[in-house]
Order: sequence, then C-alpha cells, then structure tokens
Amino acid sequence: MTAFALTLVLAAAALHAVWNYCAKRAGGGLPFVWIVGVVICAGYLPVLTVYVLWQAPTLPPGSVAWILGSGLLKTSYSLFLQRGYRTGDFSLIYPLARGTGPLLSTFAAIVLLGERPSGLAFAGGLTIVAGIFHLTGGTGKLAALFARRPRPGDVSSTSQRASFQTRLFSSVNYGIASGVFIAAYTVWDRHGVATLRIPPVLYDGGTAFTQLALLTPFALRRRAEVAHEWREHKRWIFGVALLSPLAYILILTAMTFTPVSYIAPAREISIVIGAFLGARLLNEGQSRRRLLAAGAIAIGVIALALG
Repeated sequence: MTAFALTLVLAAAALHAVWNYCAKRAGGGLPFVWIVGVVICAGYLPVLTVYVLWQAPTLPPGSVAWILGSGLLKTSYSLFLQRGYRTGDFSLIYPLARGTGPLLSTFAAIVLLGERPSGLAFAGGLTIVAGIFHLTGGTGKLAALFARRPRPGDVSSTSQRASFQTRLFSSVNYGIASGVFIAAYTVWDRHGVATLRIPPVLYDGGTAFTQLALLTPFALRRRAEVAHEWREHKRWIFGVALLSPLAYILILTAMTFTPVSYIAPAREISIVIGAFLGARLLNEGQSRRRLLAAGAIAIGVIALALG
C-alpha cells in the first residue's frame, strides 16, 4: 500500500468514526437514516451537476446497473445490521459485522479478483481483525452469553433454553450477515471504480440516491418519527450527512489504485478512533484492554503499509 493510499484510508477512518459518533448520539433508526439520506442527496445535487458540466464524464456500459447494485447491497446491509441490534448486544453484533467484513473482503478479493497480497500484508490484515474482536469484546461477550445459558436441571424449561439459543444464534447470524454485506459491497465497489472506471463522486452519489429510493416507502409510513428526528437531532443529521459520503469517497478513490485486500482491513482502524471517542466523550471504560487492542491494530496497519 502506498503512502498516499494509506493517508486516504486513515483520513476516511477518522471521518467514519466521527460520523458514527454523531449517529450514536442521535440514537439511529430507520427514520434517522432516511432523513440523513435526504440531506446527502440534496447536497449531492449541486455537486454532481457541477462535476458533470465540468468533466463531462462518459460512463461505460453497465455503470448504472452496477451503481444500483451497490445501493441495494448497502441498503440490505443497513437493514440487517439494524435487525441485529434489535435482537442482540451491540458488543456482539458490531465486532461480528466489522470484524468479518474485512476478512471476507480480503478473501473474496483473492478468490474473485485474483489479488495476491504479500504474506506480511495478509498477516497485518489478520492482526487487525483479531485486534477488532479483542477491542470490542465480541468473543468475550459470546462466551459470557454461553456461560449464562440455562443448564439441564435448572428451573428453566426446555422451551426457555430453546428460546435463548434461538435469540443467540439469530443475533450471531445477523452480525455475520452484516459482515457478508460489508464484504460484498466492498468487492463490488472495487470493481465499479477500478475496472469500470466510474468516477468515485458519481458512484457514491448514485448509490446514495438508490438507497434513498429504497428506504422512502418505509419512511413514509413513519412520518411522525421522521419529523421528531429532524426536530431533535438536526446537528447530528448534518454531521452524518457531511462526513459519511466524504469518508467513503476517500475509500473509493483509494480503491482505484489499491487492492481491496489492503484497504478492507486497514479502514477498520476507525474502530480504534471510535474507542477513543467513546472513552473520552461517552465515558466508556476498559481503557487498558482497548489500548492493547489499539496497539495490535496499529501494528497490523503498519504491516499492510509495508506489504
């Protein structure tokens, strides 16, 4: 990975962590996501107009279909992740999604795109993924859940044990499914900007409008909640709407000249930044464990850069 690509990825990671902090403060939910999409698309209208008049880009055949496919994948990811958070703990779902995503992206890039990362880069990617799981306590949370599982002979009935296992594995399945969608749209988007040569700003703008169109029917049924989100969380809405597309455009730009197997794990450095924001601004604890995990992730990023 070149120094320029690493700079783009690290800058995107910082922006990603900040906009996720904004979303966390707002409370999230489909109405919030939809109204953020409205603001993003409103901002993209003049940007795309100026870009098209200035550059007069010519899109290759299949570009529109590829952009629509990306929007569908990202919308599906958002819905699966939201469902996962409703059925399981954040500290279980988030590491499953963000940890399996880059790992699967790297594997798919090797199998489908023919990328061949060096041994050092591959080890760096695995180190980042391991650090993410340790940082967020995902494996520990899973072990704790199994430790609390009803045992034979307890007062708990068979139906209660079955209900517990159903909730647990549903949560795990939603987390892993979210990671699968992360990997899918990462590899999909790499092909869009690197092979089809779709300009990143047009690509991300097109997926934003696709996502908005897909979510609008659901948001229209919850107009009162949408109005509440706008009244109560306006500053967080603009924070997410400004930083989210900017962060991903930086990633798409890096993808135009850098393999996915390098970018996918490196961008997860955002979780380290998010942990810092959580500790300092949200007063979250476990700083020693998080510092150790952050160090492991930093080593992994250095290995990717040197690889």
